[in-house]
Amino acid sequence: MTDTQRPKGLASTVCYRDPNAAYRWLEEAFGFEPLFALVDADGKLAHGEMTFGASVVMVGSEWSDDHKSPQSVGGKNTQSVSVQLALGEDIDAHCEAARAAGAEIVAPPATQFYGDRTYRAKDLEGHIWSFGVTVEAKTPSEWDAAGGFTTKTRLDD
Repeated sequence: MTDTQRPKGLASTVCYRDPNAAYRWLEEAFGFEPLFALVDADGKLAHGEMTFGASVVMVGSEWSDDHKSPQSVGGKNTQSVSVQLALGEDIDAHCEAARAAGAEIVAPPATQFYGDRTYRAKDLEGHIWSFGVTVEAKTPSEWDAAGGFTTKTRLDD
């Protein structure tokens, strides 16, 4: 088994009605790598973890009234998971692989004012995933000028 000890960091958890199907689909559609899966006596995924680079996404079932798939709450999302591809990766090909696996592309690949090329997709139960790759390194002053924003480190600065 792979070493499951991780350094300090963040991981997102997504809940599914059919976590077994989601675990397999996330590998096929988005290229996430299975790390481990805890299955119950009936073979249902209780908790799974997948890696993408140095990041982890946790995959599980709807285990309480507060942990639901968008499919169970009228398609609504309370979070969106953002995934950064490595420099030089072909985001358009990544998008097409996701589409071929059944992802609904809600925003096709487009280059953003801050220098990343991004797309957004809904998975088989309606979670929204954003994927990006930096195609042009920009300074904060450049993206501020292009987007009409002011970049700050803290809001009270």
